[in-house]
Amino acid sequence: MKNDESSTTTLNQVAQAAGVSPATVSRFLNGTAKVADEKRRTIERVIEELNYKPNRLAQSLKMGSTRTIGVLTQSLESGYFNRAMVGIEDAVKASGYALLIMSGHWHADEEAERVELLIARRVDGVAILTGNMSDSQILDFSRRVPIVAFGRKVAGERVLSFGLDNYRGACEAVEFLVEQGHRRIAMITGPADHEDARARLAGYCDTLARHKIEVDKGLIVPGDFQESGGLLAVNQLLASNQRFTAIFASNDLTAYGARLALYRRSIRVPDDISIVGFDDLHSSMYTTPPLTTVRQPLYEVGTNIGRMMLGMLGHEQPEMDMPALSLIVRESVRRI
Repeated sequence: MKNDESSTTTLNQVAQAAGVSPATVSRFLNGTAKVADEKRRTIERVIEELNYKPNRLAQSLKMGSTRTIGVLTQSLESGYFNRAMVGIEDAVKASGYALLIMSGHWHADEEAERVELLIARRVDGVAILTGNMSDSQILDFSRRVPIVAFGRKVAGERVLSFGLDNYRGACEAVEFLVEQGHRRIAMITGPADHEDARARLAGYCDTLARHKIEVDKGLIVPGDFQESGGLLAVNQLLASNQRFTAIFASNDLTAYGARLALYRRSIRVPDDISIVGFDDLHSSMYTTPPLTTVRQPLYEVGTNIGRMMLGMLGHEQPEMDMPALSLIVRESVRRI
């Protein structure tokens, strides 16, 4: 039975009931050293039975740590970033860390301002989910706080970074369309200054070239990774009277907008035009028809960011295990 007097339960009582030292319980709670599996299970059971609630404020003051990790995202509305943040949260919560989240809205100055605010609130580290800050800015911030940056390559003593192979993912998407008989494949790009968008455009162009399919610049239209950009891009394509049988959208949100533009013109997907997206957001399996797309392992991205951050903060963590991008074939592509 749980102890209703949780506020009076002390760390020493937990240690006594578990048959271990107070130092072992403290190490377990702080995540600062590995505790043997048998002892860990016993401590967890006793904590549950006694309903022990550690004083996080006292722990933070003692350790000189706020037990918070700052996260700089770009949009709190985006399913892309939200899925990654769930992964970060799940990776760090067992070690007693909480997230402090701010968004930069793809503006470098705003991103830098948000990181300054996070540091001012004494976060123990900062995770950066893509963005437009320069590498030199990130290196400057890393002199003040450990940083894990996703979607870029930055080398520094207190910064770790990694990304996914957007080029290879785009190649796989366009290869699939070519295999289905498509030769006139339009592409809606992402922002020109975005590294992932540039990699996806390069994958599109190179895959067509490998199949000796001429890259028609009239079939490449700009987008902005938003639904509205996809809608406007398809309207532009249709107004130009370009002939095409498929669209490769630079991300799923763009594909949603493209699908709406086609629907408004009574153009059927995939009967008249096929569509492939990029990201595999949760909603993509419920579009009409369900969207064929390149899956980015966004949750796993988040868990790896969290583990890397904990490692930089002195916690023992397993090696990263990052799944590769993969094409998820649903019902939005037709063989011709």
